[in-house]
Amino acid sequence: MLKNTLKYISFLLVLSMISCAKRGSITGGLKDTIPPVLLSSTPKNFNTNFKGNEITLVFDEYIKLKNVNKQLIISPPMKHEPLIFPTSVSKFITIQIKDTLQPNTTYSFNFGQSIADNNEGNAINQFKYVFSTGPHIDSLTLNGRIKDAYTKNVDNFVSVMLYEVNDKFKDSMIYKEFPRYITNTLDSVRTFKFENLKAGKYLLVALKDKGSNNKFNPKDDKIGFLKSYVTVPSDTVYELELFKETLPLKTFKPIQASGNRLLLPYDGKQDFKNSKPKIVLKNKNDILETIVTQFPKKDSLQVWYKPIKVDSLSLEVDKDKYSKKFTVKIKDQKKDTLNIKAVQSGTIDFRDRFTLETATPLVKFDKSKIRLLNKDSVAVDFTTEYDEFDQKLYVDFKREPENKYNFTFFPGALTDFYEKTNDTLSYKLTTKELADYGNLILNLKNVKRFPIIVELTNKKGDVVLASAYSEKETRIEFNLVAPEVFTIRVIYDDNKNKLYDTGSFLEKRYAEEVYYYQQEFDVRANWDRDEAIDLSIPFSPEVEKKQDAKKKKDAEKKRKAF
Repeated sequence: MLKNTLKYISFLLVLSMISCAKRGSITGGLKDTIPPVLLSSTPKNFNTNFKGNEITLVFDEYIKLKNVNKQLIISPPMKHEPLIFPTSVSKFITIQIKDTLQPNTTYSFNFGQSIADNNEGNAINQFKYVFSTGPHIDSLTLNGRIKDAYTKNVDNFVSVMLYEVNDKFKDSMIYKEFPRYITNTLDSVRTFKFENLKAGKYLLVALKDKGSNNKFNPKDDKIGFLKSYVTVPSDTVYELELFKETLPLKTFKPIQASGNRLLLPYDGKQDFKNSKPKIVLKNKNDILETIVTQFPKKDSLQVWYKPIKVDSLSLEVDKDKYSKKFTVKIKDQKKDTLNIKAVQSGTIDFRDRFTLETATPLVKFDKSKIRLLNKDSVAVDFTTEYDEFDQKLYVDFKREPENKYNFTFFPGALTDFYEKTNDTLSYKLTTKELADYGNLILNLKNVKRFPIIVELTNKKGDVVLASAYSEKETRIEFNLVAPEVFTIRVIYDDNKNKLYDTGSFLEKRYAEEVYYYQQEFDVRANWDRDEAIDLSIPFSPEVEKKQDAKKKKDAEKKRKAF
């Protein structure tokens, strides 16, 4: 009996051990979410009368540097970047200063999110090391926010700069010299904050600094500025609008593209639609007949000329105060020929015009050799419009729903600059039901001034899907639009050229005012939407983010309920 009792006790002990083993299995503990802590620094942080050229920062755990070249902001900027090491895992960071420091100046090293622990990558948020070469630390601040003058979204890593306005100040400083102070929006915020400023008067500038050299390069950089100087200290929250300047016309040596065409490269986006340059092509003293068009999707003009056997041609460009002359060597090359391509194929929407693109510029149109029939073989009247600069022929006609149309361009209907004509061309188009489209009516309130350009864009605001121009009307109708989620953009066309115009720093001219409506509009097939748009309500990206989050949450609820 004792033997059986011992067996029973042994069995219970084994079960207990197994159970305890399961309950006590190792899980690894709680995840580390605490960023590194600065234990000490030499010299101490916020020290004054700094004289050395080396700084050492010691942390409580092993750290690593992440994207320090993007995240680190040194204010005022240094001509020669300091050496920061080690780049490998360590408990300390050493900063070796390679520049001559300015006297009586407060320097700030803002590491952003670049210092993180080695194990979990927990970053110290906006860690700063500050010192002064004078007897005190400057402590004033200045705040603001960034927006884009035209697009809905703002670039990341926008540099914001302060230039001290003193007896040496000139506007040209932003092209050649470093600012007195600098900060950066980094990669997640649209706001900026200057700290450790001294009292004074400053020029406030924002740059999307593509070259990362703290200087304004109009060819590559966006700029935002205030016309009036700011005074520190100030409680004002300043707003800067970024825009890309239109560069002054500058042309480069022409390139022979074929036996009858030259390419003339130019700098930057130019408004050649409203104001073409005068281009003269000469063979010695004889002026050649030419047509000038835009090279698609490139910053180049196409200069079309009749084939000629010569060794070289001269080309002169004149526009406003700009003048340039070139000599171009001419080689025997293959010539461009007439080629015609339809933009639409199959279905055509009610808001579109049937469009043909031509490889060579057209000069003659014979409407009697163009025929348009509907599905019942009944002739349909049409009108034509040719955009010579973009080499596009527009054909417009009244479209009926659920109909079929057959275009025929008989030989000789189209004649190009080289007297070449088309062969027979045939294009078949169909239209959808009216119920496949929606109507959006906008009733605008609190319009500041006229004229205005009203645009329906995609959600991001980078593609214009429909537009209207108004000189006094506040009721804008967009009928028969394809189903889409639209964003509303309104441009105050102050110079009345029916285009958005950017600004100029040297001319102290802001870009034309652009307004984005806060709410997006989902226009569905066979729906009418009649909406009131109050242009006095400011656009807020933060509100838009909340709206997006709510939409996703509501969609998820519907999905789960379904």
